[in-house]
Amino acid sequence: MTSDVIAVYADKQPLAGVIPAGPHQIYRNPRVCFEQRTLGDLSPNEIRVEMCYAGVCGTDVHLVETHPQTGYLRSSAPAEIPLTGRIIGHEGVGQIIEVGSQVHHLKLGAYVAFESIIVCHYCERCRTGQFNQCRHAKLLGLEKDGVFATVADVPAGLAHDVTEAIKTEQDIRNFAGVEPAGVAYVACQQAAITGGDVVVIFGAGPIGLFSAMLAKTVFGAAMVIIVEPVPFRRQLAQAWCDHTYELEEFFASSIPSVDVVIEASGELKNVNRVCRQVNANGRIVLLARSGVPLVLEATDHLITNAVSIRGSRGHLGGAYIDLINLYKNRRFPLEVPVTKVVNGLEELSLLLKSPGDILHHNCKVLVKIN
Repeated sequence: MTSDVIAVYADKQPLAGVIPAGPHQIYRNPRVCFEQRTLGDLSPNEIRVEMCYAGVCGTDVHLVETHPQTGYLRSSAPAEIPLTGRIIGHEGVGQIIEVGSQVHHLKLGAYVAFESIIVCHYCERCRTGQFNQCRHAKLLGLEKDGVFATVADVPAGLAHDVTEAIKTEQDIRNFAGVEPAGVAYVACQQAAITGGDVVVIFGAGPIGLFSAMLAKTVFGAAMVIIVEPVPFRRQLAQAWCDHTYELEEFFASSIPSVDVVIEASGELKNVNRVCRQVNANGRIVLLARSGVPLVLEATDHLITNAVSIRGSRGHLGGAYIDLINLYKNRRFPLEVPVTKVVNGLEELSLLLKSPGDILHHNCKVLVKIN
């Protein structure tokens, strides 16, 4: 069996003296290729899936986008790009066409949506239920071939059967959005958002927008503020928050005391700028990777007010189950961030060759694969 795929190739040229080095310090000159591959035998613990829809993440874009001065990748998320190329894509939904010999909980014909973190189940973090911090985790579409494919082989442990929730083609499409929604859900949990909280979110890309939606409608924040430089993204976010601001407009305004900051833009200097507005026992959650350092000047304020800063990675630990139930009961519309649907992988491969257009003219881009 063959599969059309989108693969990324890059030159491996690690920067001297950088230990440990991230992908943005290892790989240069990425190339996007639309090609056909032959599938081998299915592994016992995998499923073979005919992909229906897949989502384009900012990480996918940053894998094919370079720093203009150096030619190195922008993405600092863990990634391995072999000489044979890496099939990218880690958000998606598809229909099972074959199951491995050790897979007994999933059936042929079922529609499944995928987690994207492959965990070991054996390390100390896994054994204490902290799966998002698995010490041996591998990321789908970054360290293992992903789902920008007409047919993809995926570890069965990543799949959630969503068949019962699917009534229409729109439902199938919407489940391509569970992965970024799950990341936002865990970020809101990490921020411990409760009723009465004032929440500021930097960045109204898909995860920032999902964070705003969840903070307001599921976690019960009293006020949600989005700070976003792109006008159409601010407009898209207006229905899901109390105020939207352009960046300088926000800092020039009368900023209320803030209980929660969610940084989903990758512009870490915003964290430094907003620090002094964070209330006692406030929480700052870092979501977006950019490979740049976080510099904080208001250290005394952070100490005096017991402000916590924490990273948030992943979507494991029950987020998918909650989100699928919320969607089934019409409590959470997964389709909101979608602003463009591309028809087919070949068209997506052309779009990925102009990565700046994806980020500046869209919120969430999906590709209809089959």
